[in-house]
Amino acid sequence: MKAGYRYISFVFLSAALSAPAAIVTRAASQDEHRDEHRDDHHDQKRVYDRSHKDYHNWDDNEDRTYHQYFTENHREYRDYSKLNRRDQDNYWKWRHEHNDNH
Repeated sequence: MKAGYRYISFVFLSAALSAPAAIVTRAASQDEHRDEHRDDHHDQKRVYDRSHKDYHNWDDNEDRTYHQYFTENHREYRDYSKLNRRDQDNYWKWRHEHNDNH
């Protein structure tokens, strides 16, 4: 009977020790994919839109649209990262309403 418990303990211990390795391997492959994607778009970053719960690629097109937002709203330009949450949310609201520009 003790041999059976040892065998079961060995199986569970093996599974517990190998699970983190599988997770790390999966994360590494995702990072490699992200790095490959970054090589194609050097200046591209992703920005999360909290109100709409989606991500936007911040590339040259998005930057032009962001400048257009300030022009249309007669506001002084400010870097997106320096906007407070409310102003960022207002931009994404406008952005979703003007999605045909992008």
